[in-house]
Amino acid sequence: MVKESSNKIIYFAIILGVCLIISASIASFTFYKVRSPEDTISVTGSVRERVTSDIVIWKSNFTRTVPAENLKEGYQMMQNDQKLVLDFFEDNGFTEDDLTISPVFMEQLYRYDPNAPKENLLRQTVAIQSGGVEKITNMAKNTQELINRGVIFSTQSLEYYYSKLPELRIGLIPDAINDAKLRAQKIAEGSDKKIVTIKSASLGVVQVLPVNSTEVSDWGTYDTSTIEKDVMIPVTVIFTIK
Repeated sequence: MVKESSNKIIYFAIILGVCLIISASIASFTFYKVRSPEDTISVTGSVRERVTSDIVIWKSNFTRTVPAENLKEGYQMMQNDQKLVLDFFEDNGFTEDDLTISPVFMEQLYRYDPNAPKENLLRQTVAIQSGGVEKITNMAKNTQELINRGVIFSTQSLEYYYSKLPELRIGLIPDAINDAKLRAQKIAEGSDKKIVTIKSASLGVVQVLPVNSTEVSDWGTYDTSTIEKDVMIPVTVIFTIK
């Protein structure tokens, strides 16, 4: 009985010793990992390229203000105005198929004086999308012909876009990474270290800006007001250093 008890004590001591050794090994490994992290540096680089818009969207409208009792005549005037607008575009090389023309919208104009005659505003919008950026821009600047013919015509907006943005974005990524690398090298040199390799990289939001603009946004910016634009690609790179 005494011998059996002694054996149990020995076995227990052996098991306890093995557990302590394993625990110590794990603790030592963890301590080493905590005390010896991999040195890294995170840097944001960017690159800009000037592009020229190759798509334009011109939105315009023509209107008539008519007394409420003359609504029928007002619609007839809108029909005549639409024909003159179509003629204007046709004279500049565009057909009705190139345009998007809305139906006539009508709204009653509010008057402060309750005794004032009631009037309605009739409006139609015209939109065209084209690759002829310069041509459409010149047309938008020269609508006096329509005004001279009695059409109350006005431009709502001229929006300029660059269709090759996805391809440009991919092509600029290496340059943005190189910019980040140069920045990281300068920072590392200040600490007597050097860059070893790229650990990770993440592409930021593309910014399409007016020329020489610095007004970037965390959600991205797409300027449509100018023909010439600056496309900026930011990238954040984490480098390992030693």
